[in-house]
Amino acid sequence: MPLQRRARYSRRRFLKDAALLAAVLPLGPRCASAFLNNAPDRNEEIVCQKFQLAADPSLQGKTVGDVMAAIGLSFIGTPYVAQTLEVPGPEHLVVNLQGLDCTTFVENTLALSRCVKLNEPTFEAYTKQLQLIRYRSGVIQGYPSRLHYFTDWIGDNELKEIVRDITRDLGGVPLVKAIDFMSTHRKSYRQLSEKSVVDAISAAELRLSSAVHSYVPKGDVAGMQDKLRSGDIIAITTSIPGLDVSHTGLVVEQEGMPYYLHAPLSGGAVQLSKATLASYLAGAGKQTGIIVARPVEPGGH
Repeated sequence: MPLQRRARYSRRRFLKDAALLAAVLPLGPRCASAFLNNAPDRNEEIVCQKFQLAADPSLQGKTVGDVMAAIGLSFIGTPYVAQTLEVPGPEHLVVNLQGLDCTTFVENTLALSRCVKLNEPTFEAYTKQLQLIRYRSGVIQGYPSRLHYFTDWIGDNELKEIVRDITRDLGGVPLVKAIDFMSTHRKSYRQLSEKSVVDAISAAELRLSSAVHSYVPKGDVAGMQDKLRSGDIIAITTSIPGLDVSHTGLVVEQEGMPYYLHAPLSGGAVQLSKATLASYLAGAGKQTGIIVARPVEPGGH
């Protein structure tokens, strides 16, 4: 059943909200978050708009990666808002397309694109895909069931045949690192005040620390970036102790070269890199390389 069209977003309302947002964004993500928290809930309307975009005849028959690139590009300008999933109350599926961080940008783009490829353009199908992607085995069982570390996110979504880790195929080398950032920074996470939650997170960290992961060092990216495709998910590894990945985004090919589409704190909104992925990485101090996950065609198409 197709998603019912909701009331159109008027030009006057758009200009008013855009003017307010333009004033808020320079003050930083917290101010942007405060504005968006008081804004009308437009999530169903935005989902409908994305599905309408994906109905363009030029996208018919394209890969899920191409659809991801098109939908991802349509998010350019969407405000960056930190900690979008850290909301009061018990763990539940948070839907927020009005403000994105780097992970929720990737998750939402992937969920919407899978719905398009499965020919299920409904809000209910979108939320089902989002939960499947965001939680271990797609099941919400408290805070620890959310895939907090991105290497865990990739591994679990590979098991669900949603993505495939192609890092080794691209010349990746072993990533050996102890993962314990959350358990060693408990005060930064409201939910880690409970011992049972800390124990569950620590168990996940121990498993990730002993697992075999690969990454392409950033100095080697220029030599392999021609093998990347639109829609490839790029997780950027970091030298920050205890942390596997510090940033995520998508590849968008332009004139045969990969550019980085992401939601960075700097700039305050979803944006496309001005230079190629390799050039973008070269200027980043604590970024050490990349992990690449390629989206799998839903339904085996």
